[in-house]
Amino acid sequence: MQEMTVRALMAKHPMAIKTGTELTEVVDALLQHKFTGLPVVDSQNKVVGFVSEQDCLRKLLISSYHCEGALVVEDFMHDQPLTVKEDDSAVNVAELMVTEKPKIYPVVDGQGKLTGLLTREQVLRALKDSRRGCD
Repeated sequence: MQEMTVRALMAKHPMAIKTGTELTEVVDALLQHKFTGLPVVDSQNKVVGFVSEQDCLRKLLISSYHCEGALVVEDFMHDQPLTVKEDDSAVNVAELMVTEKPKIYPVVDGQGKLTGLLTREQVLRALKDSRRGCD
């Protein structure tokens, strides 16, 4: 298999949640676009967190029970997300995906700015396609 980079597989115009976004808006974005999670970016487009459906579900249950006011994404996001770089090997990222939980990885540049998204599905398809002729 020739060396494949994240850049070749990633979605290049990634969706993201801006800091300060309220819980219900985060849920709406995930549901509308059918994502299981999305990176959270600041005003400079730097990845500062990641939020998943599970995070939202947990927070919705707790906030409904306690009648908490408007919550923003910083209140419940993961603030140390796993990210990958455009020049990372897709095979190395696939190995990471086997051992780590996230299904979606934000792709960042050298300054930590969001440049793309890489999903397990994209990597799975690429690995399957690379096997052509091996069967």
